[in-house]
Formats: sequence, C-alpha cells, structure tokens
Amino acid sequence: MRRFRWTNPSLPQTLQIAVLLLHITAFFNVLGGLINIGSLWGLVNLGSGLIALAAAQGMVRERKYGYRLGLLFAAVDVLLTIYSVSGGFSAWYLIGLLLAIALLALLLHPMSREYSRVWFR
Repeated sequence: MRRFRWTNPSLPQTLQIAVLLLHITAFFNVLGGLINIGSLWGLVNLGSGLIALAAAQGMVRERKYGYRLGLLFAAVDVLLTIYSVSGGFSAWYLIGLLLAIALLALLLHPMSREYSRVWFR
C-alpha cells in the first residue's frame, strides 16, 4: 500500500509550488463547502476542493491525469473568481484571484509542461 505524500522532491520547483497551492486551495474549498453544505455553492466548493486534492495527488505521483486535472481546475478557478468579483469587490477576492492566476501560471510554465510531458506516466 502506498503512503500519502504531500509533495514529491523530484518535481521541479514550479510543480512543487503548484502542488502546494493545490493543497491549500483544496483545504479552503473543502472547509467552505462543509460550512455551506446546505447550499449549491457549498456543494460546488466541496467538489472543487476534492478535485484540487485529486490533481495535487496525481502530480505528486507523477501522473498525466493529475497535471491535466490541475490545469483544468486552475483555469476554471480563475474564471469563477473573476465571475465572483463581478458581484462586489473586496481585498479577499483580489488575493484569491492572484493565487488562482499564480497557480495557472505555474502549471503553464515551460518547465512544468516539459517535465510533465517527458516524465509523467
């Protein structure tokens, strides 16, 4: 049986930071989903948190599905954050937007793309 690992030291630093951001995002999305479990937005948060966790664990295990799922999650997260900012602006939305853009940029970095193309199974 394989142990749960939070990170993989053999990954390049762009992917290691992306895995860390995915774990942090997953934690806060699951927490927000559990707080608002009765609403549709709570279920969306819970589901997106589980998707972020699956993407992070896929990348830690060097699987292509983890990288692709992380890219999809990051792109949707940027779009949903921009959509939620349209309702009213605050500093928390700006921080969330910056973190979502940073995650997407880390995953789209040439070092991350090349490493995932060559080494991920």
